[in-house]
Amino acid sequence: MAFKGKSKNASHLENLTLTVNEKILRECHNLYTEDKIGLISIAGDIDIHLLAPRKKITVLLIGNHSAGKSSFINWYVEEHIQRTGVAIETQGFTIVTSGRKRESLTGNATLHLYPHLEPLQNKPGVMDYVTTEITTSKQKKFNLVTFIDTPGLVDGDMKYPFDVNESILWLGKQIADRVFVFFDPIGQALCKRTLNIVEQLSEDHAEIMKFYLSKADEAGHESDRQRVMMQIVQELCKRPNLNRTGFDMPTIYIPSMGKTSKCVNQIEDVCKEIDKTINTTIQNTLNKLEKDCTDISTKIDTLIEEDNAACSYNLRAKGKGFMYASVGSILPLLLFGNFLAIALPKESLEAALGVTGAEALAKYTVSVTRYFTAFLQRG
Repeated sequence: MAFKGKSKNASHLENLTLTVNEKILRECHNLYTEDKIGLISIAGDIDIHLLAPRKKITVLLIGNHSAGKSSFINWYVEEHIQRTGVAIETQGFTIVTSGRKRESLTGNATLHLYPHLEPLQNKPGVMDYVTTEITTSKQKKFNLVTFIDTPGLVDGDMKYPFDVNESILWLGKQIADRVFVFFDPIGQALCKRTLNIVEQLSEDHAEIMKFYLSKADEAGHESDRQRVMMQIVQELCKRPNLNRTGFDMPTIYIPSMGKTSKCVNQIEDVCKEIDKTINTTIQNTLNKLEKDCTDISTKIDTLIEEDNAACSYNLRAKGKGFMYASVGSILPLLLFGNFLAIALPKESLEAALGVTGAEALAKYTVSVTRYFTAFLQRG
């Protein structure tokens, strides 16, 4: 009992610390997943398949190796979660999310936490390189964000232990609410593998993609940065799916206490983009909740109408059956009356039915006798 009391108190304290956005997403999720009375359970009873909305948005980070993806996650979380460096530090997919305690999960445990990632099992070798890092950080809006750090992309003879292109494309198309593409200015920004993946994602999901020139403070003077950006933009514009109006590529870098730079740092715009995505996701979740409730209500009304129509049909069928049974029972009675009229003496019939009754019986059974005799003769 004491344990249950502590658990309830901890849950109550946790609810008090939740933001409004967290409460909305959590309550919407619970409306779907609650046992027996949740929307998923109700919809399943009437053959409607629903998926529960996620409690957090998912941000996918793409870029060549040493583009600053892991460094950005560490800066946003304000903890050293991901290894950083010039070498290829991230060789697989790392999911970074917030939780009650610090944990590191491998592929199978990750699938238990994120069942919507199960299709990755169909891609050979991927699950051996999927890990999850859970941290207790509550910095910025991290409690509403899940980052997916992807392997650093390189050209040439570099071989990956799985189909990295196909895996990133699947995550971008099926899982991510927002895709951040980091281009670094140190000669790797024009990595063809990165550009190919970005172009394929842009075919149908251009609206969720944002481009950033990372490590902008390492690009030298302003003229050097402008030249790098022009080269990147020119390369992107060569590809039809990326050549669109309103193209924007803010310059960002990780701020350092002991280092100053004249380069404009727009890293806060990345945070604003995440905040915007959270608000959009909440609106979409509420819209989906309304639509799913309407679909369930409409289906229930349709089933009720069909049931009422079936009941009316059954009632009419029973009425017809009763009528046919009543009509069918007359013939045996007539045959029985005909038998009495023939088999019993006239005096007995008059004694039992009276003279009038006996005459009426004889009158009405004559036709039956005639038809029955004709039937026997034909047979």
